[in-house]
Amino acid sequence: IAELLYACVNTAAGAKSTVDQESGNMYAKATLVLAALAASGVAGFSFSSTASSSFVSRSLRPAVALRGNAMQLCSVAGSRSCRSDMSNLKMGRTTSEELIPREVLFGNPEYAAPALSPDGKLLAFLKPEQGVLNIFVRTVGSTQDRLVTNDSLRGIRGVSWAQDSKTLLFSQDVGGDENFHLYAIDATTEGAIAVDLTPFKGAKAQNIITNKRFPLELLVGINKRDVAKFDMYRVDLTRALAGDAEGALTLDTENPGDVVGWGTEDCSFEVRQATVINSADSSNTVRVRDNKDAEWRDLITFPYGEEGRLVEFNTDGTSALMLSTIGRETTALLNIDLQTGVTQQVIAANDKCNVGRVFLDDDTKEVKAVSFNYARTERIFFNKEFESDFATLAKLGPQGAEVAIVSQSRDEKTWIVSYRRDDGPTEYVVYDQVKKSTEPLFVSIPKMLDYKFAPMQDVRIEARDGLELVAYLTRSDDAKPTPLILLVHGGPWARDFWGFTPTAQWFANRGYACLQVNFRGSTGFGKSFLHKGDKEWGIGAMQHDLSDAVAWAIKEGIADADKVCIYGGSYGGYATLAGMTFTPELYRCGVDIVGPSNIKTLLDSIPPYWAPLRNDMLLKIGDVDSDEAFNKAISPLYHIDKIKSPLLIGQGANDPRVKQAEADQIAFAMADKGIPVEYVLYPDEGHGWARPVNRIDFNGRTEVFLAKHLGGRAEPFLKPEGSTATFPLEDPERQGKTLANV
Repeated sequence: IAELLYACVNTAAGAKSTVDQESGNMYAKATLVLAALAASGVAGFSFSSTASSSFVSRSLRPAVALRGNAMQLCSVAGSRSCRSDMSNLKMGRTTSEELIPREVLFGNPEYAAPALSPDGKLLAFLKPEQGVLNIFVRTVGSTQDRLVTNDSLRGIRGVSWAQDSKTLLFSQDVGGDENFHLYAIDATTEGAIAVDLTPFKGAKAQNIITNKRFPLELLVGINKRDVAKFDMYRVDLTRALAGDAEGALTLDTENPGDVVGWGTEDCSFEVRQATVINSADSSNTVRVRDNKDAEWRDLITFPYGEEGRLVEFNTDGTSALMLSTIGRETTALLNIDLQTGVTQQVIAANDKCNVGRVFLDDDTKEVKAVSFNYARTERIFFNKEFESDFATLAKLGPQGAEVAIVSQSRDEKTWIVSYRRDDGPTEYVVYDQVKKSTEPLFVSIPKMLDYKFAPMQDVRIEARDGLELVAYLTRSDDAKPTPLILLVHGGPWARDFWGFTPTAQWFANRGYACLQVNFRGSTGFGKSFLHKGDKEWGIGAMQHDLSDAVAWAIKEGIADADKVCIYGGSYGGYATLAGMTFTPELYRCGVDIVGPSNIKTLLDSIPPYWAPLRNDMLLKIGDVDSDEAFNKAISPLYHIDKIKSPLLIGQGANDPRVKQAEADQIAFAMADKGIPVEYVLYPDEGHGWARPVNRIDFNGRTEVFLAKHLGGRAEPFLKPEGSTATFPLEDPERQGKTLANV
């Protein structure tokens, strides 16, 4: 059969100048069958297509390359991403035969966070210097990079421009404590020193706002007066960069005590909008004022269970753009009267998911487009030229990648655009909006181009009560069941998205299928979906959705029922502990990263600036304050005797959200009872791993743990130089501690 098919292919290829469409289709199908035979290892059969790629239609032609018995179907359209256009073809191994190094998957990106200066002349971005992410700049059109900052420890994780096109802004905390300070540095002067604009110990900077009409000013929220409340301060950048940071700060708007967020009116750059949380009933109110000297008034109140926020004041001074779920299931973009709050126009909505990004004209506030994401990103366009730009970008980019605007010059003639795919690193290009052309900028992690990555499928899973769950599946082998890792997102009021995920690709390369589920309580799918998760933690429907997802994967022939791991961070860490205690029969092992083990002690130790949100959390989780039995029912700490499988715990000592005690108390209680547990603590980390050496260290330990209990592949592990991993269970001073005295 193989020889006959091979002859058919050669015959069709030799007659390509006169071949008809039917023969072209035969050629394409035969090529795929031959590749499948090769991938199956039929009698040592191998195959390589040498026919001209112009022979068959673009939608059908594959270029087939073989490495051992592994097949790669690579688009000949110029993309280096590897996928088959024939989605129902069973390929077997979906990822590189060789082990993709953890350093490649979890080390620093080579390039990240590109940002154009407002005048379009300079490009700032993050790049490693001596192994630590720092800010670099280059002139647009040049490849000569210049180092701007000199961080030597944690690295800088984001950068933006002040509106003067000269000053760069970035935030930094200490050891993961999340008390971020705002820094400014002159990007045009070599050897410039960063200035701390918010030099107040124990305070945090957030809510940073710039304005092109006031290029030498910015606004920033700081909780220096009261750690539980953020006031808005106006910063004189000229004075700050001259060395007088404290003198450059002026109190602009004082927080009366219930405000959790601030906004400005664009033309005046006055603070004229406040988001207010009523701590008694958890309602959310949009409060506005007509100018900086006017009285505040409540515009719209969203009762608990509803969602909404003010997007932007319109230029007419009488209306505003608003998101709201009132009277509907998902958020809609509305035009509302600024005095009464009455809806004047419904601009955009989607019945299945909330409004995502709203694209506005910076001057007129015209809505140019609105994005939505149920499973993948979609957009509704209101501006024909803007729609044409996105169509051009989609045509010029890798097939199947999601297009996003990362940064634009003030005149919107130069764009930085990202192409996000599921099976390779993000690519960045410079888009000339006038010429409608792109120039390559850089690839986030070029080393990844040497490897083959697995495709990510968006799938639908039906929960036991019929609720549809959007999930994402990344398989190591699509021809047979494999061990499964259920990767649970944090929040839980967040969600998973389609796109390249290093953790999922790591699992696939090591021989595991990875399933990411947007369980009820996840955000973005409407108010009912969100609040179906209320009071459903641990022993309720949120955890049932995860169990149902595992059952689905087993039924579909994806997962080996005897080799399932549950893995997650933050809420995902809690779900891991809940899975190990409440459904122990499902999981061979678990990995908990910064997950709470006792919900009452979690809420009792949240940061003070979360205080206005505490009642909202109680409504969503359940009243663990007054109902001790309920807290014990949903807190894994009280059910460790049910754990049947090994557990690995990772924790940052400086975590302000999930304190170290949450890991200590369950790890020591398990060890006390002889239940298998490993516990790794990083003294210079917070809510997750900011330092790559610690990230690679923990993932190396995890890889060995997974290989031991699930049987997958593992790269040899050596503790990376600079890792701060410690092992509290091995500390002689702490051994013997019990649940009672932790």
